[in-house]
Amino acid sequence: MKSKLPNSMTQAYAAEKISESVARGSRATIWGILASSILAAVKITGGILGNSYALIADGVESMLDIMSSLVVLGSLRISAQPLNEQYPYGYGRVEPLSALVVATALLVAAIGIAIQSIREILTPHHTPAAFTLVILVGVVVTKEVMFRVLFRTGEAIGSNAMQTDAWHHRSDSLTSIAAFVGISVALFAGEGYEAADDWAALVATTVIAFNGIRLFRSAWREILDAALPKETIGKIRSIAESVEGVTQIEKCRARKSGLGMFVEIHVVVDGEMSVRNGHILSHMVKDRLIREIAGIQDVLTHIEPSDE
Repeated sequence: MKSKLPNSMTQAYAAEKISESVARGSRATIWGILASSILAAVKITGGILGNSYALIADGVESMLDIMSSLVVLGSLRISAQPLNEQYPYGYGRVEPLSALVVATALLVAAIGIAIQSIREILTPHHTPAAFTLVILVGVVVTKEVMFRVLFRTGEAIGSNAMQTDAWHHRSDSLTSIAAFVGISVALFAGEGYEAADDWAALVATTVIAFNGIRLFRSAWREILDAALPKETIGKIRSIAESVEGVTQIEKCRARKSGLGMFVEIHVVVDGEMSVRNGHILSHMVKDRLIREIAGIQDVLTHIEPSDE
């Protein structure tokens, strides 16, 4: 019985995979920041010139997108730093903490837009200009593309912060759709409906707030080491059981930490197996899991003798 990889090589392999995920997530986030910067400028300028508070509010929300994306970018870089003596479990907790920050910003944005929308409803103003509808169509298409790219990337690398940031862009898209509807009503219904886009912005805040609460709960669960999905645990158990010499898996626990996972597993083996072979087998289990499941940073294997 022979271990396939020395422990140091296994750890290096896991760290390399995390670094690749960070690089992929960083590229997508940087493109998101550039796109949000351009959209924020276009929306705020168009809103001021076109008498549309809904469009201005949308632009302010895009500015919040930029800040939240910068937080996510920083958290990805920090969470990818290697394990060390001071932080033996790495810096993974930075990632869900940043997700909490972004989710909180989403909730604050919803409250702020709601308050200002009510003020605008109570204040008589001019009907929005028709060209603002063209801007909103471009915004909705761009933001939806950004949402899909960032969400899929975050899902692929296991980043809650990126998925939360993606929903920030989706909420921006939803407020733009609401603004489009509101401005269309104001334009086509005529006098007395000037505040329709403000009502639209107010309605959109409920969607933003809902997503903020949902994403906050998801990040909070990760910080508290909530159990991973049964499918993930089942896959870990199945791969470990496939290692030659493993009789069965008694216990299996795993927790997410940033882009990675830490696994604790109790492996049942032949009770007559020597200590040396048991040690080698435990490393074989660890190597197999790190090789076949992306994101696993370390595996603590406990050898249990079979009753038989």
